[in-house]
Amino acid sequence: MNGDIKPIEIMARREDWQNGISLYCRQVIENVSESIAQPVVFEKMDRGLLSPPFLTLGIQSAQNLMDELWQCGVRPTEGTGSAGSLGAVEKHLSDMRKIAFKNLKIKP
Repeated sequence: MNGDIKPIEIMARREDWQNGISLYCRQVIENVSESIAQPVVFEKMDRGLLSPPFLTLGIQSAQNLMDELWQCGVRPTEGTGSAGSLGAVEKHLSDMRKIAFKNLKIKP
């Protein structure tokens, strides 16, 4: 419909020559306008004061950002989430194989 405000879109692109990732952001109002984010500007602030967020994303927009970063090769560092879960499952399967092989008297 005309005038519908679409969720914020974020695009991430790996910058091979600069060894980093560039982020682009836009919000579309259907058949009305398209707004793009401009470079972030930092302002000095007294210590201890709470600043407002520079950007708030809906869950779907945040998921899209995560997917974009994944496509750029960025992965979680602490091993939680699906990557950490997979490691735990692999370790569990290894343990279960050892138990099964021992009980069935099979040499691995």
